[in-house]
Amino acid sequence: MAGSDSASPGAGPPATVEVSEGVYAYIQPDGSWYINNTGFIVGGGGVISIDTCSTALRTRAYLDAVAAVSDQPIRTLVNTHHHGDHTYGNCLLPQATIVGHERCRDEVLASGPPVNLGIWTDVEWGDLEPAPPFLTYDSGVTLWAGELRCAVRYVGTPAHTTNDSIVHIPERSVLFAGDLLFSGCAPFLLMGSIGGAIEVLEDVLRPLRAQVIVPGHGPVRGPELIDEVLGYLRFVQDVARDGKDAGLSPLDAAREADLGDYSDLLDSERIVGNLHRAYAELGGADRGAPIDLIAALQDMITYNGGRPLSCHA
Repeated sequence: MAGSDSASPGAGPPATVEVSEGVYAYIQPDGSWYINNTGFIVGGGGVISIDTCSTALRTRAYLDAVAAVSDQPIRTLVNTHHHGDHTYGNCLLPQATIVGHERCRDEVLASGPPVNLGIWTDVEWGDLEPAPPFLTYDSGVTLWAGELRCAVRYVGTPAHTTNDSIVHIPERSVLFAGDLLFSGCAPFLLMGSIGGAIEVLEDVLRPLRAQVIVPGHGPVRGPELIDEVLGYLRFVQDVARDGKDAGLSPLDAAREADLGDYSDLLDSERIVGNLHRAYAELGGADRGAPIDLIAALQDMITYNGGRPLSCHA
């Protein structure tokens, strides 16, 4: 089986990609654990940042990349969800208004600062303190980069997490999808919902008809990425149904599963965490309902040969 050691620390330097005039994706290869994408939009005398990075070093490199493009200040920071790879660096933008869903604020505060717990290989996080969104919304908010409209919207149901938001720029057909979409990496929905994610991709993301999609991890893609991720999520549901019917645990169901077309995705041990969530939903749990995260993560380590999950952040 392909475990998280498939992630490579030598995957290459980050790249700033102009996906539309004044709209940039900041892509961090290889997109594995805690190596996320961010983005920024320049206009109207300031910069809108979409997420930060997992470590102080990576966030400072991102801020340098923004400064290389524009001398305008980052005035607004949007968090697509609460996970640390997208929010730990918030504190390094002290002058920015941090915007996010109400539950994103709650979860950032609940998570606290980054620590090494032995689940992943140790990371040098830097001196980082929680900096949650302090301008929050229930359904969404509209930001303006000069005359360019940027629609920040909560997706309406637990999916990757309980607090996922997107940033859609309709005039440019650009979508910043956060971790609702992964490119080249296994999706991860342990803290969200398999069924909810399928609903969001089908009923929220696809109707936007965005031609340029910046996923939370991996290369910039087009609308075909939505179908690819949907295929993986339905595969997880099928494995969960078969495994539960056979009386297998999520770990054993993952061990017996043939990953097939998904075997080359980075961090393939995520199938175990995803099955924990799928089993809970098959058992009648609400979307995003609390489950035993530690048990699921320990099963992922077992699937990975008993080794901590490889993190090269």
